[in-house]
Parts: sequence; C-alpha cells; structure tokens
Amino acid sequence: MFYAGIDWADDHHDVVVIDETAKTRGSLRVDHTVSGLSQLNSFLKEITPNPAQLACIIETSQGLLIAALLEAGWAVYPVNPKTVDRKRGAAGAKTDKIDAYLLAKTGRSDLADLRELKPDSALVQELKELTRDQDNLIEMQTRLVNQLTACLKAYYPSALELFTKLHQRSTLLFLQSYPTPDQAQTASLEEITLVLKTAGHKRAAEYTPRIYQCLHQPHLHSNAVSVRTKSRLMLALVAQLLPLVEQIAAYDKEVESLFFSHGDREVWASLPGAGKRLAPRLLAEIGDDRSRYEQPTNLQAVAGTSPVLFESGNYSKARRRLACIKPLRNALYQFAWQSTRQEEWAEEYYRRKRAEGKTHSVALRALSNNWLRIIHALWRKKESYVSTIFQTAQQTHLRRAAS
Repeated sequence: MFYAGIDWADDHHDVVVIDETAKTRGSLRVDHTVSGLSQLNSFLKEITPNPAQLACIIETSQGLLIAALLEAGWAVYPVNPKTVDRKRGAAGAKTDKIDAYLLAKTGRSDLADLRELKPDSALVQELKELTRDQDNLIEMQTRLVNQLTACLKAYYPSALELFTKLHQRSTLLFLQSYPTPDQAQTASLEEITLVLKTAGHKRAAEYTPRIYQCLHQPHLHSNAVSVRTKSRLMLALVAQLLPLVEQIAAYDKEVESLFFSHGDREVWASLPGAGKRLAPRLLAEIGDDRSRYEQPTNLQAVAGTSPVLFESGNYSKARRRLACIKPLRNALYQFAWQSTRQEEWAEEYYRRKRAEGKTHSVALRALSNNWLRIIHALWRKKESYVSTIFQTAQQTHLRRAAS
C-alpha cells in the first residue's frame, strides 16, 4: 500500500508518496493547471498503476483538485486541516513538502480511522451547492439590511415604522421613490398606493392609509447635510438589495424544484418545522448514501451535536465538538428551534434543559442530538415522521426503562 500526502494551494500542489515502511517513494510539485494535474496523475501511476493500492490524503474535500483525483479513480481521504499541525516536530519547521510528507504519514498510521470520500449523487451535489451559495447570499443581505437600518435611524427613522421587513420589494421601492422624509410626506395616498402596487404588494389599498398616517405623525428631524448624505447612502444600499432579494427568491424556486424531484423528499418534508427552507438543507447535507452513516452516532459526530469528553487529572468535562460540518450543524439548530413550536415533546425537552441552567445554544444542541437519532432511523428506513407513532414508542421505552 502507498500513501500520497498532497499539500494543496491555489496555484500549485506538493505531493509526497511513502510506502508501508515509511520510505519515501517519490515527491513532486505541480501547477494548478490542466497539464499540472495530468502530470500529478501520471506521477501517481508510476508509483502504482492500481488505484486500489494508493490512498491520497489531503486537507480538503472539494475543489478542482479533488474532482481531478476522483475522476482519475484515486481513493481520496480528506482530513482536518489541523491534522498536520498536531504532527509537526518540536522544531516547528514548515514547508509545503514537509506538510505533504506529514499527510502521507497520517495516511500510513491512521488510514483505518479515515473515511474515504464518496461523492454524493448529482442531484444532492447540486442541492448542496445551491443551498450553501444561497446561505452566503442571505448573509450578504443581512449585512446590507443592518447597514440600511443604521442609515435610516440616522435621518429617516419613520421609515422603519412603515413596513415589517426592510428586505422586501415593496419597502425598497418605497424608499427609492421617497428617499427623504419630506418627499414621503408630500406624497399623496394615490401615489403611495401606486408605488406599492407596482412593487407587488398584495394589500396595498389596505396598508396605504396606515403608512400615510404614520408619515404625518411628529418625528425627529435631521439636519440638511445629514439628509443629503445619508439619503445618498440609502439609495446605494437599496440598489444592492433589490437584485439580491430577487436572486434569493430565484434560488428558493430552484432549490424547491430540486428537492421535490428527489425520492427522499417525503422523509425530510415530514419533519415538524423543517419547512421549505430547512428540509432541502438537511437533505443536501446528510445526502442519500445510506452506507455513509451506519449508526446515529456517526451522524451526530459530523453534525457536531454530540459532546466530546475532556479529561486532565481530576478534571473532567463534556465540551462542544468543534470539528463538524458547519452548514449541517446550523440547519439542525434552526430546525430544532422550529420543532419546539410544533412538537410538544421537543418544547418540553428544550424547557427542561433551560431549567437545568443550560444556555439557549446548549439546549438546542442537545435537542438536535435527540432529533438526529430519530432522523437517522427515518432516513435509513425511508419513512416519514409521524408524531403519534414517535410518542407511542417513547412512552413504551420509558415504561421499559422504569421496570
């Protein structure tokens, strides 16, 4: 067996191959180009033409390098980026070649504990990319909304009282049409109604009188300089938010279409509180390969919900697991919180943890850990969640435990 440690970078990659005796069988640096990756593949084939006899150890699980290795048929074993740092010598020497060698040594000593990278199905891959990209867009939207809120507080606080959400089309088009308080106050009922109807507001005729009345209430006023400068900034922020809101809505439609075309959709859609936003994310992050997580503990570990024990001398404490799939952890936390509003047992469990002195995030993590046991069973059996069936099984388990 041969072990290839690959230290990757944006423009080049270093590879070191060792055998079972830890003897170096070859090393190479290649460019991150088509010819460079072809050279890497040829180099590995010179070591062994049989892909089953070589394991590639690398500190990432995605990207063009990974795609090229998998396409060539090589077995890829991703490891945590901190792995090499823990194996570095006392002298602290660090080069790309040294890192590649340490990765190869990791493969030789710990291969049985590493998980080979198995790509998701094409549909799950696309769903995962779309949901993660959409989450990034939502983060951008949140930053812009926070900036817009601060801007309006500085010169146009009445605008914050007019609509429930700043990041909706009707709000943004209203601000574009009336960028200052004076312009808004001089607008007639008909003009405001037309703006809202143009924005697609479904209850424009009902809401316009309320908006008109609010605009003509006494409000704090800023000086002329602040109004001119901040209104300019507001328009710049709105100009960025409008297309972003539209793109996020377009992502929603594409994600929903992919989700409903997947055979496991009923399993995820049945989870209470998952809804159209969280159900596709849970499917995308957990996938549809049943052999990947044979036990619920495997899934709980990668999701970061199961604690890890830290002991030193007489000190012993359970800690939060740091190494995990963060998009999965985030989706589970949101789902756990939503489930407390629909499932009585979930709400009781959350409240019990809070009564024990746990913080909100710790209580949600514990609830997520419980949910993963249920989700794993449903996922393996391809069954939908039914609250009454779960509660009956729960009561049966409690009676057996008490006897």
